[in-house]
Amino acid sequence: MALIDELKSRLINSIDLTRNLSDQDVYEIITKMVIDEYQDKRLSLKEKMRISRELYNSIRGLDILQDILEDEEITEIMINGYDNIFIERQGKLFRYDGAFSSRERLQDIIQQIVAKANKRVNEVSPIVDTRLSDGSRVNVVLSPIALNGPVVTIRKFPKNPMTMEELIDLKTITEEAAEFLRKLVVAGYNIFISGGTGSGKTTFLNVLSNYIPKHERIITIEDSAELKITGIENLVSLECRQANVEGENEVTIRDLIRTSLRMRPTRIVVGEVRGAETLDMLQAMNTGHDGSLSTGHGNSPADMLTRLETMVLMGTEMPLPAIRSQIASALDVMVHLGRMKDGSRKVLEITEVLGYEDGSIHLSPLFKYQEHGREEMSAGKRQGLLEWTGNRLKNRGKGIYSGIFEEVF
Repeated sequence: MALIDELKSRLINSIDLTRNLSDQDVYEIITKMVIDEYQDKRLSLKEKMRISRELYNSIRGLDILQDILEDEEITEIMINGYDNIFIERQGKLFRYDGAFSSRERLQDIIQQIVAKANKRVNEVSPIVDTRLSDGSRVNVVLSPIALNGPVVTIRKFPKNPMTMEELIDLKTITEEAAEFLRKLVVAGYNIFISGGTGSGKTTFLNVLSNYIPKHERIITIEDSAELKITGIENLVSLECRQANVEGENEVTIRDLIRTSLRMRPTRIVVGEVRGAETLDMLQAMNTGHDGSLSTGHGNSPADMLTRLETMVLMGTEMPLPAIRSQIASALDVMVHLGRMKDGSRKVLEITEVLGYEDGSIHLSPLFKYQEHGREEMSAGKRQGLLEWTGNRLKNRGKGIYSGIFEEVF
């Protein structure tokens, strides 16, 4: 590490890194310096290339974070201070054998990340949600809020968006349930995806969004842009904006939902609802924007409905029966995801929202995940299957009108 720092200092002093040098030019200069420095030492070419890459990342990349980000097997990165890093690989957490050179270096990297997304984070505003250029989600918490130093959590997304076929191969969902959901999306049913943290809600939302007919006009609304909808030409992506230092010019999800209604959308896709914007989303679904999609944190479909009620109350004073009636009218189907103990992600339930009656919202489970006994575990993986409950879709109007549904379901 000391030699790397020395080489870095010599490199910065020997060339003007602010002039118009391409990344390739800088890398070639670094490689030559490393070869010259280590020509009398018995190091393999692979080791020299590793040192060159590490030196390059410390100048033009994101330091040690760059290598972690480029490792496609790593799905989550947790930086708890400059010298305490954990990673998630195949659903399991591991301590990472590496560290930033100092707290100041980590802070430099944080500022580099947030600046690229036109956001800011400092001691006055010590919390920020942002993203990397590839869409990976980034959460930053600085001191004095984070007592053990800058804390950075990065949820990585695959370079190529996940497809339903891949989810079927991973046994996240069955072919039968996937085909059913495809028909729902095409027919214009409003679908809400629920699940806990890390259950795969955003990934699943993206997969379902790619079933939307290509001729439609879609508006996506997110805190930080993560969705990668392909094949839709008439696509508008909207992203929230933080308030400035004076606390002004903030643009919230609620603002974006309201303005999206004036943009002639066929469907609205809201990345996640967390607060008062829930009412605006429900009203959009109830005013002719059939086929809209969204996600939220919940432990079950029933729990998610209760949370939606609470979030509506955060933005307005409405009688509870009126809120429940709004929710029941807006949502057609709920998809609930879960993360299993072995790290795998599963669709646990697909439930129809039947309507509001006798003071409550009635649900009808269409598919449920049935886990087999412990004796049928294989290679540490839980064995189970998303099975049809025998209940048929009752609200078939949209499906029949669009010609999607006949007898099946």
